[in-house]
Amino acid sequence: QVQLVESGGGLVQAGGSLRLSCAASAIIFNVMDWYRQTPGKQRRLVATITGGGSANYADSVKGRFTISRDNFKNTVYLQMNSLKPEDTAVYYCHGEFSGNDYWGQGTQVTVSS
Repeated sequence: QVQLVESGGGLVQAGGSLRLSCAASAIIFNVMDWYRQTPGKQRRLVATITGGGSANYADSVKGRFTISRDNFKNTVYLQMNSLKPEDTAVYYCHGEFSGNDYWGQGTQVTVSS
């Protein structure tokens, strides 16, 4: 059974840092992503990383967030620095395989001002 299990969310003050982790099981995804969602809004792409380590970021997080992966552990990370209140959201890990989308359960990140 394919699972994506996230961890690392929490409450942090503005300017602080958090590191999210997403451990995948059963499938080795080539491309993995982090999305985030706030109440009443669509889920939005935050960062993407390929199996070779190439990364792309939403403009809103460039220079502050870093996506990385450990292919041996089949885990993807999102290091979030200089956090802002507008980064508050539920963060989801995502992978696509053979036309199917797989999502983690989500982890809440709350940034207080």
